[in-house]
Parts: sequence; structure tokens; C-alpha cells
Amino acid sequence: MESLAVILEAPRRIALRKLTLAGGNASADHSADHAGLLGPSDVLVQIQWSGVSAGTEKLLWSGEMPNFPGMGYPLVPGYESVGRIVDAGADVAERIGDWVFVPGATCYRDARGLFGGTAQRVIVPSARALPVAESLGRDGVLFALAATALHAMSGGAPPDLIIGHGTLGRLLARMTIAAGAPAPTVWETKATRRTGGVGYDIIAPKDDDRRDYGNIYDASGDADCLDLLVPRLRKGGEIVLAGFYANRPSFAFAPAFRAEARFRVAAEWGPDDLASTRALIESGALNLAGLVTHQRPAIEAPEAYPEAFLDTDCLKMVLDWSDCA
Repeated sequence: MESLAVILEAPRRIALRKLTLAGGNASADHSADHAGLLGPSDVLVQIQWSGVSAGTEKLLWSGEMPNFPGMGYPLVPGYESVGRIVDAGADVAERIGDWVFVPGATCYRDARGLFGGTAQRVIVPSARALPVAESLGRDGVLFALAATALHAMSGGAPPDLIIGHGTLGRLLARMTIAAGAPAPTVWETKATRRTGGVGYDIIAPKDDDRRDYGNIYDASGDADCLDLLVPRLRKGGEIVLAGFYANRPSFAFAPAFRAEARFRVAAEWGPDDLASTRALIESGALNLAGLVTHQRPAIEAPEAYPEAFLDTDCLKMVLDWSDCA
């Protein structure tokens, strides 16, 4: 079986082409069309929407991604897809028809799956297909980023200052308010992005005189920001690196010494974070609306990716696979 997929053939070279899918062991109890492909616990997902990450995928596109497990070209990017399970192995056949979020896949014979979710259809273990509300529509692609924000916050106190009002920064602010913590301040250098905050203030760094922040979360991905942030900490305060950094973060020691600053790196989400994020959304505590700003048919992927990375008005780009079914 083949699947149309987005391929990063090399830095800044994007294509859309068919790839042969590889699967697990065959089960006699599922569709003969997919016999020999799906293992007993595998599911086949027909993707409807895929999100484009302006963080990690931008680094893959630009060629700036640091050494990372599975890195190499050609590769299928993406860890933000939603769609419907259309076939399944014998052990999980009851899942056919489920609407799910898929955080990537490694089911291709002709390309690396890093992170492998941006394709017309994918094969994944059932455990990696998270049931989500179909009513979320394209906003469902935001599950991974929302879980990333939740994971960052689970390692310590919530932020009182967030750096960057992109999608991750907005989700961190919404998560903070959903947790019942005081509304954070958000710094944003781009004037066009100082809008869209509900219940919190977005300001330019130059307009902020505070130097007693306890918890600063950087969602900008700017490795050079630490020398600007350390002087804004109270004694014993913490800076959380919640973005993904192409360059080596560094800071002057003396100001950090005087502040007794603490630094924490927030890694990617885990399965529990996805489940907790779903609970927040289903309860109404977390709203994903208003974060997807751009949408294109999947056949326009070669144009959509540069737009997602270079257009400052684009918070989140989503690809629509419906015409490729």
C-alpha cells in the first residue's frame, strides 16, 4: 500500500510524493486489502489534517536541526495529525471508525519518519492513536503543542513571564490560567503578535520594568535570550527553556550567580501529558480556538511550508488532506 506524504528531500527542498508503507505482522481478521501490512495491534489512519511546526520542523527545513535520533534526509516530518481509523489489526478491530490524534509515524520504506505524521495515511500502533473529539476539527492538530506546554509546567511552578506570543506562548498562557494561577505577562517583540491574549497582557520587553519574576518560560527558541532574562529574575528564580534551540544557549555567569538563578530544560510531552491535555479540553478549561491561522490543501505543501516559517502573520499552518483521499 502507498501513501502520499510530504517529503523533505534536503534542506529547503520539499516535495509531495507517494511512499510505500511498511507495517507489522499480518492478521487474518482484518481487511484483505491490508493483509500482510497491519500487525495485530496496528491501526491504519486516514489523515484529515496535519499541522506544521514552526519550531522543530522549521529547523528540519532550514537544515539547522542539531544532531537528533533518526535525523537524515529524505524524511517525512510532522507530529500533529488527526484523522479516522479505517482499518485495524485483530486485537484492536473495535477501534475502526475512531477519530484520533496521531503524534507521528515510522511506517515508510522509502524515507525516514522524523517525525513521520504528515501523510495521507499512516500505520501506527493502536496505543499511539489518541481518541479525540471530532468536533475539534483542524484545531485537533494542536494536541501535541498543548501537551508540550503542559509538560513544561508540570516540572515546576507556572510562569509569571512568558517570552514569545507564538502558538506555544499562547498555549502556555492559557494553560497557566486554566491551572488557576495568576495571569502571566507575555513579552513579544513583533507588534503584530501583541494581540489575541484573553485574560493576560502582551507587551514589548522595553515596556516592562519588573525585575522580580519568579518563573520565566522562554517559548521563543532564541538561544541568545538568557542574558536578557537573568536580570529579570528574583533571587532563586527559574528560567525554563520550553522552545527548541538550534544554537547553543549561554549566559553570563556573574548575574546568574548573584540571582542564584535556576535553569530547567523542558523536553517533549509524554503519553500522560496527552491524556491530561484531552481532559482539560473536554472539561472546557482549555480552549484551542483561534490558534490556527492558515490552511492549505496538502497538494500545496511545497508552498505552505515556507509560508508557515517565514510569514510572521502565520501562527499555525494546517494542511488539509481531504482532496487526496
